[in-house]
Amino acid sequence: MFYTVGIVISFFLCLLLLGKKNKTAADYLLSLWLFWIGVHLCFYYLFLSEKIFETPSLLGLAIPMPLVHPLLLFLYTTTLCRGQLPRRWWWHFVPILACYLYLVPFMLLPAEQKIWVFQNRGAGYEGFMTLISIGINVSGVAYTILAYRLLQKHRRVIADLFSNQEKINLRWLQYLIFGLAVIWVAVLTGYDPVIYGAAVLFVLFIGYFGIRQVGVFTSQPALEMAQANYDAPDFQFSSSQTNTAPMPAFSEKTDSELLPTEKKKYEKSGLTPEAAEALHQRLQDLMGTEQLFKESELSLTDLAERLDTHPNYLSQIINEKEGKNFYDYVNSMRIEAFLKMTADPKNRQFTLLALALDCGFNSKSAFNRYFKKATGQAPSDYLNVGRV
Repeated sequence: MFYTVGIVISFFLCLLLLGKKNKTAADYLLSLWLFWIGVHLCFYYLFLSEKIFETPSLLGLAIPMPLVHPLLLFLYTTTLCRGQLPRRWWWHFVPILACYLYLVPFMLLPAEQKIWVFQNRGAGYEGFMTLISIGINVSGVAYTILAYRLLQKHRRVIADLFSNQEKINLRWLQYLIFGLAVIWVAVLTGYDPVIYGAAVLFVLFIGYFGIRQVGVFTSQPALEMAQANYDAPDFQFSSSQTNTAPMPAFSEKTDSELLPTEKKKYEKSGLTPEAAEALHQRLQDLMGTEQLFKESELSLTDLAERLDTHPNYLSQIINEKEGKNFYDYVNSMRIEAFLKMTADPKNRQFTLLALALDCGFNSKSAFNRYFKKATGQAPSDYLNVGRV
């Protein structure tokens, strides 16, 4: 029953993705992966119930199947972050194809002989089974690490482009990578009930977090810009309390404190020191007078257009002069504005969330997360404000 649930949900989620409007290459890859998981679980269920021996023609087909899962995770991650498959992606399937070609003579054996091989734990194929076991372990670790590195690079890209990342942070993809890593830890145990039990939980996990994450089973156009640039309860003031919390100290790095990678990034920039200083001054004036940080969907491109400059130059100025990426730069200004508003007695009638939204945050979770990042405390703790 447990494995049947995993099989049904795998195929259901696959169909749900195929029914999605404006499907992307990443959607097709995820649907393929879910289909593959469903088929793989079917094979395990047949083997567990020994029904597989009633259809000996299926024996052997599932042996290379574990090699496909980490590869599909890597391709899905690449496509989701970059908007396209990696070059020569088909080469990744060569080892899997080689395994199936090697198994062709086994597939052509008489049914009785195939069953005997399985019942005797791969007798006559010990070398192949050892090799494929090593391949499964290595590919699982390698592709999971590669996928995680791609995700980290994606996060650095969007931090330089967007002031709010709720729709494009791909947090669900991080969960997906960690989930597969857990399965591969189970694979290392070599105990099938643990491995396939973890696979079923993984499918449930995909369904739950995939539906919660914006854009997995619905459209997610906000990712297009990032791909193109790849190379707590409501809070409220108590009327009897005042706020004397100090402003947090937002660190700024000088040119001498920039990381070597940050310096190297702008070595070939066409922006002269004089032009850089002038652009920085215009940025400070614009943000101070018009408070553009209060626009919840403000992006680097939007701000560059207001300053009549190239986004790359603006990103360079923010990185070098402010010592921050665009995301941190805008959100630190939002926090500063928020704390100024909380210090004003006339704003005590408003909840903290209402003030945070007014300062440009687009959700309670985004506000809480960045406030804690900036101050080390939750908003209510930092301000010593009671909840009503």
